[in-house]
Amino acid sequence: MYEALLTEASFLGIDTYEKYMPLRLKGLYSKNVILINKNMDTSCEKACVLAEELGHYYTSSGDILEQDTIEKRRQEKIARTWAYEKLVPLSKIVQAHKETIRNRYELAQYLEITEEFLDNAIKRYKEKYGATVNYGEYTICFEPLGVIEWFDNSF
Repeated sequence: MYEALLTEASFLGIDTYEKYMPLRLKGLYSKNVILINKNMDTSCEKACVLAEELGHYYTSSGDILEQDTIEKRRQEKIARTWAYEKLVPLSKIVQAHKETIRNRYELAQYLEITEEFLDNAIKRYKEKYGATVNYGEYTICFEPLGVIEWFDNSF
């Protein structure tokens, strides 16, 4: 996933660099440059950070490094939501169900993301949709996480 996101960034004309940065800072986006903290251990963690920074490219404007206003916090939430929908789309949750993925750990591995990112994505989906959402011939339940497949109504 990380490599695919790097390719997307490059296609968009965004230069992406891994640099050693303070541990509290995982990534930054500014003027078509993304910095990813080289201190992160896994490509899954880097993919989650890169997706959020791409979310800033697509959705944010101005300097929102300091989250000192409602507008800046709103832009941060929008960028994170973009990242959640990019890396944890509802279609992939259904696909994971079809491939017999049975728990959050397996789902995070399947999606090539961290469990923390998955948990945050699920929390965001619950804020957006409530406890469940219908997706095609399926209902996705967010708490507990699961997928219900409906009978074929064509007979």
